[in-house]
Amino acid sequence: MFHLGEQHAESIDAVAESPSYYTRGEIQPWDFIRDQGLNYHLGNAVKYITRAGKKPGNTAAKDLQKAIHYLENELQFHIQQASKRVPDCLWFDEQYREHSDAS
Repeated sequence: MFHLGEQHAESIDAVAESPSYYTRGEIQPWDFIRDQGLNYHLGNAVKYITRAGKKPGNTAAKDLQKAIHYLENELQFHIQQASKRVPDCLWFDEQYREHSDAS
């Protein structure tokens, strides 16, 4: 088991406390992200959306731009994945021809 020395215990306890901009509601963003099984990009989008304009030094616009960045990255990934697949209509067309009298 991993054990930290006493000199690190206080700093870890301080870091482990959630800042107020993450604890405004009844559920923390990281609990929601885990519950929903969201990946890195979607989880970060949720994080930035939920704290938009609440973190000291960040404007809502800045946080929302970051959320959009992660959503665009996730969208691009899905678009790339979709372009690698054979379209369903092509598969259906081939199956239809194999089993029809029209061949």
